Amino acid sequence: MTSANRRAARALRGLALAVLLLLTGAACAWGANAPSPELDPLHTDGDKYRLVFENRLVRVLRYHDEPGATTHLHHHPCFVLYALAPFQRELSSADGSRRVREFHAGEGAWMPAQSHAGRNIGDTPTEALLFELKGPCR
Repeated sequence: MTSANRRAARALRGLALAVLLLLTGAACAWGANAPSPELDPLHTDGDKYRLVFENRLVRVLRYHDEPGATTHLHHHPCFVLYALAPFQRELSSADGSRRVREFHAGEGAWMPAQSHAGRNIGDTPTEALLFELKGPCR
């Protein structure tokens, strides 16, 4: 098996794990967890977010940007992030706090509901899938 095939297999296993984590936490119905239309990332940054899939339990967004790119303040309900490629971001909250997050290709992470603006502070494009829950986080 080539190294490219091993990386692809690892990425698929990671994606399967992210979906499994999402589905085990999704005893939901869209309600208070839905972002307001003004803070929906598809509205605030439609040039970077693309709707991939949606049903009554989950909304899947694909995110892409280039180094140095920024997003406007937006909101995500609880979600699983799956990194399609390595990237580094600085997230700024409405209260002025900042944090840096770094992800490796194939890495998944659980994220609580949050509002933030982001900036790609790395030297690679950001490529990620976000599996947003449409219900309470448990």
